[in-house]
Amino acid sequence: MASWQEFEKEIPDLAARVVASMGKGRHKTMATLRADGSPRISGTEVEFKDGEVWIGSMPGAVKALDLRRDGRVAIHSPSDDPDDANPGAWSGDAKLSGRAVEVDDAAVLQAYGGPPGQEFHLFRIDVSEVVFTRVDEEGEHLVVDMWHEGRGRRVVRRK
Repeated sequence: MASWQEFEKEIPDLAARVVASMGKGRHKTMATLRADGSPRISGTEVEFKDGEVWIGSMPGAVKALDLRRDGRVAIHSPSDDPDDANPGAWSGDAKLSGRAVEVDDAAVLQAYGGPPGQEFHLFRIDVSEVVFTRVDEEGEHLVVDMWHEGRGRRVVRRK
């Protein structure tokens, strides 16, 4: 698994697109695994800070319990609707996945700046996959720009 900083250093243009896409709205969609192995979809907020990807959670939230049990996670950015008359103008969307690691170091929690006077779960995401999907300027091809740990970057164009 890689830190966001390591990924960003390796492929800065893809990292910048993903950060911009994740910044389109406050709430992202996150997938975790329930105790029985079935998927759970939850809303979450994501922060890119100090070279890491962070998510927080209220104490005892089921998504936090899922991540404590099995840290595998996938996060999808908000996605605006494409303009059918001009599909190339679509801003695209981003996905990342990896493993969430709970951080309980008091200094890190304080530096992160969670809700004042409240306890919270804080997870750092070690990334293993990053994807940015868009439509080319001509509006003819779906362009999937992806990075997978151990395999590097690949761009796929689909008509």
